[in-house]
This record gives sequence, C-alpha cells and structure tokens, in this order.
Amino acid sequence: MKKITIFLFIVCCMMATSCSDKFLEVQPKAALSNTVLQNKAGINALLIGAYSLLDGWATAEGAYRSYQSSGDNWVYGSVASDDAYKGTIAGDQPPISLIEQGNIQSDNIYFRGKWRGMYDGIARANDVLQNLPMAKDLTEAESKQIIAESRFLRGHYHFELKKMFNMVPYIDDKTYSPSDLESTKVPNSEDIWPKINADLQAAYDVLPPTQTQKGRVTKWAAAATLAKAYLFQKKYAEAKTLLDAIVASGQYKLMPLYHDNFRAVTNNNAESIFEIEHSVNDGASGGENGNIGATLNYPYGGGGVTTCCGFFQPSQNLVNAFKTDANGLPLPDDFNKEDIKSDQGIESTAPFTPYEGTVDPRLDHTVGRRGIPFLDWGVHPGKLYVRDQAYGGPYSPKKHVMYRSDVGTNTFASNPRLNANNYRMIRYSHVLLWLAEAEVEVGSLEKARDYVNQIRRRAANPDGFVKGADGKPAANYVIKEYTSAWTDKAVARKAVQFEERLEFGMEGHRRFDLVRWGIADQVLNAYYPAEAKKRSYLNGVTFIKGKHEYFPIPLQEILNSQKNGQPTLKQNPGY
Repeated sequence: MKKITIFLFIVCCMMATSCSDKFLEVQPKAALSNTVLQNKAGINALLIGAYSLLDGWATAEGAYRSYQSSGDNWVYGSVASDDAYKGTIAGDQPPISLIEQGNIQSDNIYFRGKWRGMYDGIARANDVLQNLPMAKDLTEAESKQIIAESRFLRGHYHFELKKMFNMVPYIDDKTYSPSDLESTKVPNSEDIWPKINADLQAAYDVLPPTQTQKGRVTKWAAAATLAKAYLFQKKYAEAKTLLDAIVASGQYKLMPLYHDNFRAVTNNNAESIFEIEHSVNDGASGGENGNIGATLNYPYGGGGVTTCCGFFQPSQNLVNAFKTDANGLPLPDDFNKEDIKSDQGIESTAPFTPYEGTVDPRLDHTVGRRGIPFLDWGVHPGKLYVRDQAYGGPYSPKKHVMYRSDVGTNTFASNPRLNANNYRMIRYSHVLLWLAEAEVEVGSLEKARDYVNQIRRRAANPDGFVKGADGKPAANYVIKEYTSAWTDKAVARKAVQFEERLEFGMEGHRRFDLVRWGIADQVLNAYYPAEAKKRSYLNGVTFIKGKHEYFPIPLQEILNSQKNGQPTLKQNPGY
C-alpha cells in the first residue's frame, strides 16, 4: 500500500471551496478541519497517514531523523547488542556510538526521536478513531475494519515503546482532547501490557485473513503480533494458541530460498505476515517512501554499491556464530573461541583467502565479507567497501541492500540507497521459531525440535547457497538438522534461542530478544570484553542488570510532561 501525500488532498479540498467574504477568517496553513476529514475519503487518508509512521518517517527533518525512529530498529536492536557495530568512523553520528558503548543517557537525541516517532503514530491512529463516528458514508463493516486496523497500529506503536522504555503512558482516543492541550500529559505509572493486548486482540477478532491492498494488516498479522507480545510477557500458552492457529490456517509457508526474504522483487511473498512497505519513484518528495531508515547502512565506496555511508557493520561475534561443527550443527557454547578469518588490515589489492572452515549458509546472506559475492555486485573487495576497518571492522551489512538489477526500477532515481525492499517485520519463520519457544516452555521438546529443523531444512537448500562465478558454493557451507531427540529443556531452549539469532541476524531484534529471555546481562557482558580486543572503544562497557534492560525515558519528554510545575513522567530505574 503506497503512502499518499496529504498535501494533494489539501489542494483538492481547497479547490472545492467556494469564494465568500469569509476569506477573512484565516485558517491554519497545512491543516485540515475535522469536517473535511469526516467522510470515507478523509478517514482513509487519516488511516494511511497512521500506516505511514511504520517506517518511522513522515515529518519534517527538524523533528527527528529517519534513522532515529526507523521501523527496523537497527540502532536499538542490533547495534546495541552483539550483532553489529555502529560502523563508519568515530565522529559520525556520535549519539549511536554512545548507545553502542553503553553510555546510555536520557538526553540522547536518538531516544527522543524514537519516542516522538511512535507517539506520532499513536496520535494518527487515534485521529482515525476520533473522526470515524462522524463519517456517515461508511458501512458498518467498513467502520469495523477501520477501527480494527487503527487499533492494531495503536497497539503496535505502543508495543515498540514498551519494549524500548518499559514504563510508558498509554494514549488512546479518549485521552486526547483538542480543548485541553495538556490532556495527553498522563503518568507512566501503569503497566500498559493489558491495553496493548486488548488493541491487538480487537484487531485479530475483526480483521480478514487477507487484504486486497498489500501492506494493510490482516487477521494473522494481528495474531502474530499479539503472540509476540505474549512472549514478551512470558505467556507461552496464550502465544502458542495463536501461533498454532496461524500454522493451521495454511496461508503461509517458508520460501524455498532464504534470501527471498530480503529482495524487493519478492516483497509480500508467501512467507510474509507483516511487512513495512517501501516504494520509490512514486511521486513522493525526495524518495521518502523508500527504505529511508536504512539510508546510512551501505558499503562506503570502492566503486561498487554506493559511496555512502558505511554504518551498521556486522560484529565479529555475529560472524563467528555461523560456524558449524562436523555434524553441521551450531556451536552455541564455543562459537566465539576462535574468529572466522577476516581481511582486517589487509588492502583490497593484497592476496586474501576466505575462511575455509564449515559455516551456516545464512552467514553470506547476512554479512558482506571479503572474497564472497555481494548480491549481484560482484565479489566483496574487503577494505574498499569499508570506511574505516580499524574502527568498524571488515564486514558490510547485506539484507536490506538493493541488488544491481534493482537500480533504476526498485531504487529512487537520484539516490539508490532509497530502495523498495520492504522490511519483513514478521514472517512465517518467526512463527515457527516462536512456536518452538512456546513448545519448550509449555509443550513438547520434540515439537520444538521439528520447528527448528524446518528452519534449518530451508537454510540447507543448496539452490539458496551463495555461489561464485563458477556456479559452485562460495564457501564451505555445511548445515544439517538436529537428529537426536531433545530431552533437556535448558539445552532445547538454548538451541531455539541460538537459531533465532542465526535466522534473524542484523534485523533489529537481537537486544530485545536477549532482554525478554532474561539473558542480556550474561550474553552482553561476555561479548564486550572479548570484542574490546578488536574494537577498543568497547573497553570497560558493562550491561547493568536491573537498568539496561530498558532505555531511559527521554529527558526532554519528562520536562515537557510538567503539569502544575511537576512532571507527570517518571524516569526508569538507574537513570
């Protein structure tokens, strides 16, 4: 579903207005009165506006930058975890460096950018719900679906805030009053999970299994999002019921090729449950409907993909996680004892032989590394693609990057970094691995093993291996299924969690997963000292349990929340 430009809607409304002496009653520019919007066309425009915040970008540049509120959470979920470095150079976007280095302060502009982006989305969803009752040209069925879509979006945006900041205020359509500009200054003393659950459940109860317009939320997208929320709350039985229903629907399946989840030409495929839609060359100013939140995250130069900007570089720890043993299985306890060979410090003109040990084939769909084909751009040249190897390491991000064959069609005409490759927020592989989690906790370990093996079976499809110019696999790919029965819950849990890292690496989920699993302090406090030997800026970094599970409430928002001289927002513990 393409975003619409609200300005065009305003122009149409102005053209339809007759002339009179009421021109002296000046209305605010770039604003629409409620009466103009209280019809089917207006309500749909408001709803599309609420959808448009899914990618975190729909306001003026001065409000917040696209990458502060990006829908893929690359800063907060990946750079703030063991998956990725900020990359580029030390002096570029220092607020991200502070987050990466555990110097997490409430005045960091990135936190405020995410906060504002999500509450903007909530406000837009509430606008729909407030104006809908006055629209008399909608059928009852149309109204019910609009309410369901709006409540899903409101639930989603609150969910994003909840997993970022934990104690946040819940704002619904009854909270805001146009006659009281302080009506949304409500305390953050309430756990809002029940209200998030209620919004998502309401959407699930009403929405259809499919939609004619791609991008509109469906019954199963609502079910998957609610199941995910239940997992965050450790309500495994409730999550399992919903996830089982998605599987039983028969509507989704794993794509045969893993990399079809990261290509513009395979957007909205049979595996997709909930995607953030991107489009280009559609009339939007500056290509802003493209994948703008990832606009910094491309190889830096070398005459290849782009000349900017070198951010979001995979960590050595993530690369090491893709090693496999003689049986083609991962090494959850020992993967980081020895590094996969890299070209750190080696010029692109110097000889280099890539790592020859066995690896999971998903490595080379997740990470760009020297000597391996980089999509259809040719062999990754190493240092030439990296802005500063000494600072950001030798690897490049890959999953969101456009193919050479996309340039001009699925890329914006004047900036190919703005591309039409959707962000797959939830896909069927999520459902299977979340089901594996639920089965470990409240069901059958053998069912959990089967779900994990379905994921590994797809990854083992040789048709999906990255191949060299000779048509042979570009590396020593060895991946196999778990054949021995799972009888120990702790071992099974670790296997499922490790599989999720491999399947969803560099997709913005990792830190949030570590927190909800309750192992963030263990994992990250092992990661920092080991990685500091390569990235000195990580020396002394510590994840503090009881504090760093959540980011601080933005300081400016606390100041802005004052009523009668006292703030209504309370800061998170430890900040």
